[in-house]
Amino acid sequence: MFPIRDHNPSERTPYVTYALLAANILIFLSYWPLQTNNPNDLGAFWDAWAMRPVEISQGIDLHTLVTSMFLHGGWMHLAGNMLFLYIFGDNLEDQLGHVPFLLFYLACGVLADFGQILADPNSPIPNVGASGAIAGVMGGYLLLFPKAKVDIIIIFIVFFKIFPIPAWVMLGLWMAFQLFNGITADIAGGGVAYWAHAGGFIAGFVILIPFWLRRGGQAFWQQTEGHPPHPDAKYSPSTIPVIPRRK
Repeated sequence: MFPIRDHNPSERTPYVTYALLAANILIFLSYWPLQTNNPNDLGAFWDAWAMRPVEISQGIDLHTLVTSMFLHGGWMHLAGNMLFLYIFGDNLEDQLGHVPFLLFYLACGVLADFGQILADPNSPIPNVGASGAIAGVMGGYLLLFPKAKVDIIIIFIVFFKIFPIPAWVMLGLWMAFQLFNGITADIAGGGVAYWAHAGGFIAGFVILIPFWLRRGGQAFWQQTEGHPPHPDAKYSPSTIPVIPRRK
């Protein structure tokens, strides 16, 4: 289950969201050859730019709190993060403005790193990815637009189906998965920084509470019934074919 679009196109061009998408993709392409041709150089690259909790705990390599959020471990890691940023980033940028949104994004990414550091401060494992910052965007989206429609695609092995659901359902389930996976990963081990995801999500939600209150709090929700303040986009029903089970 993952989102493919929301029903809320922004009213102005989300230049910062587009710039972040471009920056993440171009930076990934710049070091991708190291992943396939030069494992030793790749290790040195991670050592210089990826965030290691043990180093931050010791007060060294603090620049990696920012640089790590523009690095990704592979194509699927990059594609998943960019999809979520593309879906949810434009509406927050529309509400906050270009520069405030950029500062919000970076702050969520740094605070997400601290979520992972608090969970395992002595870990030497390099952490990379925009997931924490994008989780913050999702947390802010949940606060401002809890009833916005999000189309998710569910894959059932033999067929696919698109469902429009409220944002609070999709984002609430996503957050619950991060908490569950974070707890189980602490027990069994794993390679995903779930506590960074959870920390970023909570940070984004909390940071935007003053903004939400200035807009009227619950009155802001009542004005648009929890949707962005413009008409929803209308999409035609899903034309993804159902693949019948073979007998």
